Amino acid sequence: MPTVILMDVSLSMTRPVSLDGSEEFQRKNLAVHGLNMLFEHMASNYRLEFTALMAFSSLWELLVPFTRDYNALQEALSSLEDYDKTCVESALNGVNNLVQQEWGSACPCQLQMTDAMDNLEELLRLSGGDGQIFTMDGPLCMKSVQGMFGRLIDYAYSPFHAVLHCGNLSSDVQVFPRPEPVVMDEEVEPMPRTVSADLEIVGFIEIADISSPPVISRHLVLPIAVNKDVDEVGTGATDELEEEPSASQMAGKSPNFCVLLHGSLKVEGMVALVQLGPEWYGMLYSQADSKKKSNLMMSLFEPGPEPLPWLGKISYLGPISEAAENPYGEDDSKSPFPVQPQVKRSYAQNVTVWIKASGLQTDVQKILRNARKLPDKTQTFYKELNRLRKAALAFGFWELLKGVADLLERECTMLPDSAHPDAAFQLSHAAQQLKLASTGDSQYAAFDHNIVPMHTDFSS
Repeated sequence: MPTVILMDVSLSMTRPVSLDGSEEFQRKNLAVHGLNMLFEHMASNYRLEFTALMAFSSLWELLVPFTRDYNALQEALSSLEDYDKTCVESALNGVNNLVQQEWGSACPCQLQMTDAMDNLEELLRLSGGDGQIFTMDGPLCMKSVQGMFGRLIDYAYSPFHAVLHCGNLSSDVQVFPRPEPVVMDEEVEPMPRTVSADLEIVGFIEIADISSPPVISRHLVLPIAVNKDVDEVGTGATDELEEEPSASQMAGKSPNFCVLLHGSLKVEGMVALVQLGPEWYGMLYSQADSKKKSNLMMSLFEPGPEPLPWLGKISYLGPISEAAENPYGEDDSKSPFPVQPQVKRSYAQNVTVWIKASGLQTDVQKILRNARKLPDKTQTFYKELNRLRKAALAFGFWELLKGVADLLERECTMLPDSAHPDAAFQLSHAAQQLKLASTGDSQYAAFDHNIVPMHTDFSS
């Protein structure tokens, strides 16, 4: 998550702070000391974070655009100038313009301000309440400033370290950016869920089967170089002093499961399903930044046992070897996904919907057209009649049933002399059944009840 540092360079920051037994410092010097502490921590533990530095008083100025070069940020701090009064509104407009131009409106951004203001709580409330105010414990001095920035680092910039397990293999990894707690609003008592420090790979699946699933966040998964005592190899000794290899060089020469996993997923075109916590899953996959560079990524699904409906419950998935027959076929010509639900979805059924009057008119005219072709269209006539009847009962549209019954009686009286005798009986029967259903009587207005053709002995 990008960070914007908003440094107050107004005259109020030049006020002296007297420290016991040492020279006087300005408030600006204390702020610079704290920011240098933050930048040093990010340079060693949070190097992938993009950070920008802005200075403000009555106007604002972008000192360093978004960068990962923390030396440039520290150099800009050492050359700050003093200006006039503080105007936070102008500075926040500047932050808004900077973030919009660089990241757009969809990317969240962290804002760190170095000014003691009484209206910060109101500012947080107006922005939605997402944020925190850090203040110094005790008098204004170097120690209290270090303590305050230490709490900020623990809150927002502490790296997330985890252990990635797959059977007997494991690897220490860093997940960047740090996964934030997730709260499910639909739960009765919502509790924040956090990603476990033990990430367990539960299986592998083809990219085509998992498709492009909805996720709540995406993260880089980076291997961590762990310093371990290495036994010396070889016989004999030498009096010449040899340069000891660095930790990074030693880590580069030792095998790492994270690298193996990344290469395997990239070559095989598969993703790994990983368990993040109780009934919470995600996926590991290889994503290419360019033609020559790719990264191991982890996407988090929404918490729950069935985050992707077309896969079914994740706990029900198993290895192909345990299936009675290969679900992909002998030549990989088929797929067991999507899993068909036991209950038909409402959107998968042929439901009658009357959004406009023209739709209702079309259904009524279809019944009347089939009525004029009785007895040849008897089955189609009753099919359309029952479809309209069920929809009217579902909507409580009793007047429609009475109206269609009147139309059928009118059609019965207008039959020509050449009409088949069975047509009049069927129309009168259908009209009577609709009138009975329009009364709301449970015997005739049951939703699952269908009007069946009247049995007659007429033959054509």
